[in-house]
Amino acid sequence: MNKSILPIFLFILLWTSLSAQKIKIACVGNSITYGAGVVNREKNAYPAQLQAMLGNNYQVMNFGVSGTTLLKKGNNPYWNTTAYKKALESKPDIVFIKLGTNDSKLINRSFYNEFESDYKELIRSFSESGNRPRIVLLLPIPSFLADSNSIYGPVIKQQIIPRIKAVAYQTKSEIIDLYSLFLDQSDLLPDKIHPSSLGATIIAKRLYEAVKLNEKGAYDIFSLLKEDKKISSFNGFECADFTFSGRACKVVKPKVTAIGKPWVWRARFWGHESQTDVSLLERGFHVVYCDVAELFGNTEAINLWNKFYNLMQQCGLSKKAVLEGMSRGGVYIYNWALANPGKAACIYADAPVLDLKSWPGGQKNAGAREPWEDFKKDYNLSEEQAINFKNSPLDRAKEIAKLGFPMLHVVGDVDDVVPIAENTTPFEQQVLVAGGNIQVIHKPTVNHHPHSLPNPTPITNFILHATGYKVNFAKIPAPGAEYRSGAGWTGKDDWWAQFDNIDSVMMLKAPLDVLFLGNSITQGTGGHRTRLLYRPGFDAFNQVFGNFKWESAGIAGDRTQNVLWRLQNGAYAKARPKVMVLTIGVNNFIDNDDADEIASGILSIVNWVNINMPATKLVLTGPLPTGIKKPKREEKI
Repeated sequence: MNKSILPIFLFILLWTSLSAQKIKIACVGNSITYGAGVVNREKNAYPAQLQAMLGNNYQVMNFGVSGTTLLKKGNNPYWNTTAYKKALESKPDIVFIKLGTNDSKLINRSFYNEFESDYKELIRSFSESGNRPRIVLLLPIPSFLADSNSIYGPVIKQQIIPRIKAVAYQTKSEIIDLYSLFLDQSDLLPDKIHPSSLGATIIAKRLYEAVKLNEKGAYDIFSLLKEDKKISSFNGFECADFTFSGRACKVVKPKVTAIGKPWVWRARFWGHESQTDVSLLERGFHVVYCDVAELFGNTEAINLWNKFYNLMQQCGLSKKAVLEGMSRGGVYIYNWALANPGKAACIYADAPVLDLKSWPGGQKNAGAREPWEDFKKDYNLSEEQAINFKNSPLDRAKEIAKLGFPMLHVVGDVDDVVPIAENTTPFEQQVLVAGGNIQVIHKPTVNHHPHSLPNPTPITNFILHATGYKVNFAKIPAPGAEYRSGAGWTGKDDWWAQFDNIDSVMMLKAPLDVLFLGNSITQGTGGHRTRLLYRPGFDAFNQVFGNFKWESAGIAGDRTQNVLWRLQNGAYAKARPKVMVLTIGVNNFIDNDDADEIASGILSIVNWVNINMPATKLVLTGPLPTGIKKPKREEKI
């Protein structure tokens, strides 16, 4: 072989080898996958954002086609598209399927009896395409259109989603609930159907979590349960019903078990407002239940639960359980945690009863007479003893605080069944005084029902953080997706136009003396950029730094992860600034990143600069206080 050709041949061979090692991800879907309505969809559609987050070891392919249906007899079947054929030919390792939205149109509803069989055939076509890929079904996001003949929210919820869950159960396919993630985010669907680029970020983050889920590997808890079992579907997941120690029990297993085998133990009201349970099943948690109804957390209930806990340990689940209690379930979970120090990872209590004198005691003449009598019987109390009972969780709040686990309460502020003034409020006060860790989410206009949150993300993130399974997006490099005119940019600019403009301006003035890097606060200094509508801080900054070559690299809406991505992919190192001033982190609070996560994101930036820009002196300022009143985010700052 010619020696001059050999290096080229070796390079091609190496490149081919590296390309072959990439994990290929096929995003199959309709206009939402394609990126219809998304500014700069080539870079901001959710598959493109997912690619940016995952990096070069992955190849994310967008096979979305606008207007397509899952149904073969639908008005525009995905089956007939070139994209479908290319998706099969790509031989992906992971397939995300997001179809069903257009099937909700009136014109397609007469074919719903074929929906499940068509979906199973689609899954089978990918399973047999060569790579035996991991297949994940994505529930459609809600539609906020009022036109019942078009893409219609109630039909998506009541007709499409139950069928997709049935398919997930029958085919053992993974499933991700995107629907709940947008129930309180209608502002991110400008046309009431399609998510904006910021909405696409939510989808991309959720799929990133799924791709990066650390699996336990082969583990089947059902094979370890020796009791007779009846298997059924729980929101598309396999649920085993069985009897243990004379009590009805349930175990729901995830499609993929997370390393460490985490689990959620629900105390009462199985299946009610189950969106949090489902979100954790998706992430590899098991969800279990042992019915000790109407024992009100007494000694008998604790002993039964101790036996059930031992059974779960024999099956290999984590030593510490996530305890979940709704309403009177609050008494059960706190009493068990008190009797079992070191076995609770955290507690999520929803409108919890914490003082049995409040409920059923305070309501015994308003529909709770029977529970009041049950309570007295369970604890062997006379009426007078019950009225003076002092062994509820509220009475032991200081002891609970000392157990060390984090607690989250979700409450309705106008709850007249379990009033927060008699339960969560005094409990929270005592726990905080005793040095405990408790957060409370208030629903200002909500009574005792509905429990939970329509979008369970704050609850899910609390549990993931408490158990060490939360992905810290604050330190995962990702481009921004901001696009709004209110960001202060010219014309129809998006984030990418600002990114390019900053690079151009920096290189024209390189090497720089001072570079200010951050979000909208820094953007306000303006610098000498050409694509900003206003620069309110320019005169003040130029008066101080006018004798230096200085520039502003702030982009409205940026988080720590966006700045980290800009540094890694932009011209910052080439601009060789002598001093770089970083002000970043406040927008991370919008995503409910906590102080530790944001600090970790800032540290990732610092580490990158120290390694890649060693001659640059880095100055950290902020995050700066925001808001008119003193909000929670200022306390975090």
